[in-house]
Formats: sequence, structure tokens, C-alpha cells
Amino acid sequence: MSAAEAGGVFHRARGRTLDAFSAEKEREWKGPFYFIQGTDPQFGLMKAWSTGDCDNSGDEWGQEIRLTEQAVQAINKLNPRPRFFVLCGDLIHAMPGMPWRKEQTADLQRVLRHVDSEIPLVLVSGNHDVGNVPTPETIAEFQQTWGDDYFSFWVGGVLFLVLNSQFLYNSSGCPALKQAQDAWLDQQLGLAKQRRCQHAIVFQHIPLFLQSIDEDDNYFNLTRAIRREVADKFTRAGVKAVFSGHYHRNAGGTYQNLEMVVSSAIGCQLGQDPHGLRVVVVTAEKIIHRYYSLDELSERGIEDDLMNLMKKK
Repeated sequence: MSAAEAGGVFHRARGRTLDAFSAEKEREWKGPFYFIQGTDPQFGLMKAWSTGDCDNSGDEWGQEIRLTEQAVQAINKLNPRPRFFVLCGDLIHAMPGMPWRKEQTADLQRVLRHVDSEIPLVLVSGNHDVGNVPTPETIAEFQQTWGDDYFSFWVGGVLFLVLNSQFLYNSSGCPALKQAQDAWLDQQLGLAKQRRCQHAIVFQHIPLFLQSIDEDDNYFNLTRAIRREVADKFTRAGVKAVFSGHYHRNAGGTYQNLEMVVSSAIGCQLGQDPHGLRVVVVTAEKIIHRYYSLDELSERGIEDDLMNLMKKK
């Protein structure tokens, strides 16, 4: 599917910013609001996981299509509308150069085109989107298909930073691109540190950690040396929360004043959590969030206690 066929919704992150929001209009705090976080629709993983061959068996993704359609329908029904819908990576399962990548991409774009046009879509790159060891070519492909792989945007006085966490996991194939993100991030965190925003919030695919800053390294977190370096940067700048996916289970913890929020998947579950989405309410003082199954959000919507938070000025 070409960019023109995909529609503007897939090309809002350009020039390291999201053109769905005007920075001039959105820099001021105007009261509480909420957004929706989803992650890992990962078209193709459910079949691959069920066969035990995650590298070669992702040739069916009908279940993921239905689940993502349900997610979109649930979000579109919400009233008031969320300020945006962020997908925290692993949009599809097929890695760069693998079979079915184009087909999975086209089907996901078809489903996402049904997101209400008044709910901007924020897309984060995951390891399956740019490769476990990204290269300039795989990054260029992601940018061509979905938009920038890292960028910032303002909503309601809050600074949001979207990172390409694969640069933090393994940048050996594109060290110059990693250095460019590092320099950009330092500049963005400088803004946050000067307290020019009500809050600063980060989105990335791979969590800094799953439960503790000191936990052992594994496939689902960043290495200890990197995670502490990045977490210290965030805390010094006053970042309140990092929202991630990748784990296909709900998890999280805190480090100093930083909350690490790990959300389970829209698609394949690797634990006991339901397919779902996270509702995140931003108030003047704090960030409150709750994970909902797709069925819960579809049938009952957001609970009153969260809705009431948005009525307090």
C-alpha cells in the first residue's frame, strides 16, 4: 500500500514532531485529559507462537485483525474522545525482509484507517518493525511506511517523547543514527528539565525494566548499564512515566520518581492477561492509568472514577 493509499493518518510524524498537534496551542496546561495506549498488535505472532516457530510460521493473522478492529471500535465509542491513541511498537510480526511483511502492513493500515479522524494516531517503532539489529535501510523503510521513528509532541501542556528503543538495545548496525537520537533526546530533556511542561512522558517499545531497575538482563528489558543511564537521564529531567510494550504481559515498577509502565498486547498474550488497552489520565499533579480488556472497554467504557478525574480543573 502506498503512502497515498494509506492516508495521512500514517504520516503525521515528520521533522521529529507530530503534525496532528500545534505546539503553539498545546504548550499550555488547560486541565486534565486522557489518552489510550495500546501495543503489540503484531499481526502474525499468534499463529507463529502456537506452532512454536516464531521465525517462519506467521502466515495467518486473522485473529489479530479481529482484535485490532475491536480495539479501534472500542476507542471510537469513547466519550469524550481520547486526545490520542498511541501504539507502542511491534505493529506487525514479520521482520524486515521476511515473508508476509507487506501483506501484514497493508492489513494493519486498513484496520487503522478506521480510527476516528479526530483521534490522532501515534506510532512507535518496535524490534519487529525495524529489526533486532536495525540498519539505515530498515529505519528508512519504517519512516517511509509509518513516519519518524523518534519524535516529540505537545498535548495540553505535556511534553511527549517517542523513542526508538532498538537504538538502546543494539545499535551496532547504525551507530550514527543512535548518536543522532541521543543528541536529540538530550535537547528534548533539557526542555523538560527547565520545567517548561506540566509533565514529560516517554513512549518506547522495549521497557527499561519489567519490575526493578536492578533486575537481570533478558530479552524483554534493556541491559542494566543502559537502563540505569537512561533512567537517570529521565529522572534528572523530571520525566514522570515511561510507557512500553514488548513483554506481552502487564508489568512495571518505579525508580526514584519515575514510573515504568509495561502494557500487555492487543494481539498475542504470553501470560495470563487479556487482550487489551490502557487508559491514561493526566491531571495537574499525576498520571493515573488502568488496563482494560478489549471486552471491558467495548461493553462498559471507562469507569466513573477515572472519568471524574477529568472534571477537576
